[in-house]
Amino acid sequence: MRKIRFILPLALAYGMFAGGFWLQLGNPEANAEARKNNAVVVIKAIGCHDPATAQVTATATGMVDGRRQTIALKLMPLSEPGTFALAQQWPKTGRWVIQLAGKNGEQFTNTLVTAGPEGVDRLHAKSEMKEFRQSDVEALLEN
Repeated sequence: MRKIRFILPLALAYGMFAGGFWLQLGNPEANAEARKNNAVVVIKAIGCHDPATAQVTATATGMVDGRRQTIALKLMPLSEPGTFALAQQWPKTGRWVIQLAGKNGEQFTNTLVTAGPEGVDRLHAKSEMKEFRQSDVEALLEN
């Protein structure tokens, strides 16, 4: 009976993530290739899919001198399939929300992460399997 109690939670946890697709944010200092590309964050498409077919896009929305700006960002594919480096392409001043969107076939995920003069806050990123609303971005800009 003890084995069943232990195995059941593991099986349920696996079922929650099986077939999932999400974006994992990593430290560029831990990746020589990302460091070489001056990355501020590494993005890795993970889950039950072929990472080589994942498509990831990024935009930065921010407030600089009281004006709202949105900038399309370029991701640099790294040698590991489904892994990308993001270098800073937005102004160093102001507060920014970076939106990362991933598609793999019918699967979709996206992540919001804040950035500012102190860098990218990977630890407080928000992820969803559905598209974020503009109000979600606004809330992060205001905090």
